[in-house]
Amino acid sequence: MRPGPGGCCCRRPTRANGCFANGEVPNGYVRSTAAAAAAAAGQIHHVTQNGGLYKRPFNEAFEETPMLVAVLTYVGYGVLTLFGYLRDFLRHWRIEKCHYATEREEQKDFVSLYQDFENFYTRNLYMRVRDNWNRPICSVPGAKVDIMERQSHDYNWSFKYTGNIIKGVINMGSYNYLGFARNTGSCQEAAARVLEEYGVGVCSTRQEIGNLDKHEELEKLVATFLGVEASMAYGMGFATNSMNIPALVGKGCLILSDELNHASLVLGARLSGATIRIFKHNNMQSLEKLLKDAIVYGQPRTRRPWKKILILVEGIYSMEGSIVRLPEVIALKKKYKAYLYLDEAHSIGALGPTGRGVVDYFGLNPEDVDVLMGTFTKSFGASGGYIGGKKELIDYLRTHSHSAVYATSMSPPVVEQIITSMKCIMGLDGTSLGKECVQQLAENTRYFRRRLKEMGFIIYGNEDSPVVPLMLYMPAKIGAFGREMLKRNIGVVVVGFPATPISESRARFCLSAAHTKEILDTALKEIDEVGDLLQLKYSRHRLVPLLDRPFDETTYEETED
Repeated sequence: MRPGPGGCCCRRPTRANGCFANGEVPNGYVRSTAAAAAAAAGQIHHVTQNGGLYKRPFNEAFEETPMLVAVLTYVGYGVLTLFGYLRDFLRHWRIEKCHYATEREEQKDFVSLYQDFENFYTRNLYMRVRDNWNRPICSVPGAKVDIMERQSHDYNWSFKYTGNIIKGVINMGSYNYLGFARNTGSCQEAAARVLEEYGVGVCSTRQEIGNLDKHEELEKLVATFLGVEASMAYGMGFATNSMNIPALVGKGCLILSDELNHASLVLGARLSGATIRIFKHNNMQSLEKLLKDAIVYGQPRTRRPWKKILILVEGIYSMEGSIVRLPEVIALKKKYKAYLYLDEAHSIGALGPTGRGVVDYFGLNPEDVDVLMGTFTKSFGASGGYIGGKKELIDYLRTHSHSAVYATSMSPPVVEQIITSMKCIMGLDGTSLGKECVQQLAENTRYFRRRLKEMGFIIYGNEDSPVVPLMLYMPAKIGAFGREMLKRNIGVVVVGFPATPISESRARFCLSAAHTKEILDTALKEIDEVGDLLQLKYSRHRLVPLLDRPFDETTYEETED
């Protein structure tokens, strides 16, 4: 048995009666003293300390949905569905006079774009709450935004603008984690200078005459920021995943993908032609079982070994607010000689003492991750994405990636925005502004999450994740919550099926370093009021751990070559 950090042994001490010492619980979590006190008061708090792999506490839990709420949620969808079919029947026989939820006459001669149920769901359920999405803003997406007011006179099938502007709406939905999405300051000034010198567009690919010195500077800076040998930048974050995964794996390869991975990862995996197998979200036992089966059984029918085994995970999962268990994933990857592809779209800049993402958050070596992917669309206030890793990997992608060969080069002002904001985070601009933004985001995240939990809301995810899902569950409350918050001058994102499971509708808050304590207190006050109005405070303070069975530390010991 291998000693962990500080000389302590990985094996958990057990008592004769089968209980765990030092406040530990038999599901692989360690309960701290403060957590034990909270549990005595009816609140169970879990801290993961799996086998010394974690250098810091890992607080993450998902509270179980109350049975009554789950039943009422399904009943709500059942009632909506029943009335939808009833109204379709009445319209067919021309008894129902309102025909807004039917297909328009000019469209009836065309082949349906959707399956029957998808069409039914869109007409009868989605249209009821459509006014909560696609709201046009007419300002910088900072801590506050201006929203163009609109009205619908045909049950959300179309909208008309009133000409009024809703000023100073608190922005709780943008991915502006570090507050760099603004029209003043050093980033804006630098981008304006580059705009005058280079213009807006490049009008060519990198391999022809669209490779600027700014692109080269950006890629060297990204490699330094990540601590890897080389990197490559792309003009679109979604395409960074969907176009590069097919260049890395193909037929005869195996992809092991987290069940909650982003659509770009799913699309890239499907386009690759590789075999795809799904493991339970952040569940290392599920992942290890798939790895074992892949090694033992090989490819179907032929039983030949897989050419490559690629694990796809995200740093922060944007709907759950959870953080990948990266130390355990890396240990499994090393044990079974697989490759690891890490999508840091939401975690880069937003996690870690220096803002270098989930690798920095856990204090790990970037070289242990084979493919480091991230986007510039969130923490850097720009657009595009990157891939970092060994020089051989980047050289290969430059000639084999569709996104590199066929896509137009990144716009120079956008590149300069990324360079300036990244230098600010690294402290290369001669100030401590970047470090202060990273620290402010962490403080805002913990404060906002703690206050929401104290109010009695069910909050998903990790305590350090700036993505904060607040569970709504019932379909009627999706639209009601979004509308009530906008009435109070707060813009929020509400999410329902099919983006989430049908019984787990939610509001998703995204914290920013640009949020002051006064702004957060104002938002919390209004959220508390709306929570009482809509009866959203479901929490019973019983958190369900993520692991399904006790953790065995010997499972993840690295094997020697």
